[in-house]
Amino acid sequence: MVGVYVLAFVAVLLFIIALKAIRIVRPYQRGVVELLGRFRHTVDPGLRLIVPFVERIILVDMREQVTDVPPQEVITSDNVVVSVDAVIYFEATDPQRLVYNIANFQLAITKLAQTNLRNVIGDMELDAALTSRETINTKLREILDDATDKWGTRVVRVEIQRIDPPPDVVASMHHQMKAERDRRAVVTEALGVREAAVTRAEGEKQAAILEAEGRGEAIERIASAEKIRQATVAEGEASAVRSVFAAIHEGGATNDVLAIKYMDALRAIADGQATKIFLPAEMSGLFGAIGGLAELLKTDDNGQSPAAVEPAQPNPSS
Repeated sequence: MVGVYVLAFVAVLLFIIALKAIRIVRPYQRGVVELLGRFRHTVDPGLRLIVPFVERIILVDMREQVTDVPPQEVITSDNVVVSVDAVIYFEATDPQRLVYNIANFQLAITKLAQTNLRNVIGDMELDAALTSRETINTKLREILDDATDKWGTRVVRVEIQRIDPPPDVVASMHHQMKAERDRRAVVTEALGVREAAVTRAEGEKQAAILEAEGRGEAIERIASAEKIRQATVAEGEASAVRSVFAAIHEGGATNDVLAIKYMDALRAIADGQATKIFLPAEMSGLFGAIGGLAELLKTDDNGQSPAAVEPAQPNPSS
């Protein structure tokens, strides 16, 4: 019976020793092997056998990890207190240095990020800090990457989650933004009114120019037509005078005919609607003048005009 207990104890001991001797390193891990407390070597992923109670394997996660930096107050160069919250992404590059060069990497990188956030944002004004997050991320990543290189890690990137100014500063910023938008709206409206006025003035100017050009062309056409009409009328009157003169010359008009024509002309003048005053003429003097005109118009058989007759003496009473 005692032999059975001894065999069971030996089996359990062998099983425990086997468990301690067999270690599995996963693909995203690296193993740091220690022999009696001293570094021996690093092992890659896979099934690894060690000497129990003499060797041990410390597993190091090689995946990219994230650390949240708690919000902290930072004073900018223009003396504004802001609350900054950041996130750090890092990955292990050397398992040996990560295990032996730093005791608590998470705490160390958090404190280091908080200190450098004060330095980076403290050199900037509030407006620059709010609009230059990419610049802050780049500077902070370079500083942290250089500082954590001896710890066997690499800082992949740093992201600023929030930069929160004080409530009174936020209210002032809202008022400033509203005032700026109101100013832009007023300027835009003024520009629209000005452009509309300029466009309207240009249209009125072009309309006035076209109207003036049209009136000028109309006046030129009217003047040209009037000139042609006057020339035509003058030509017609000249032709009529020539015809009358030729008819009188060829027909041998007497004083009686001329007197009758003169009387007809006087009667036509007297019948005009606008005629208000009619001054009668002395008939004997009129007949004498008409007779003299007839003598001037007469020609002899050779086409020569006789000597000018002595004009009739006008009546002093006429």
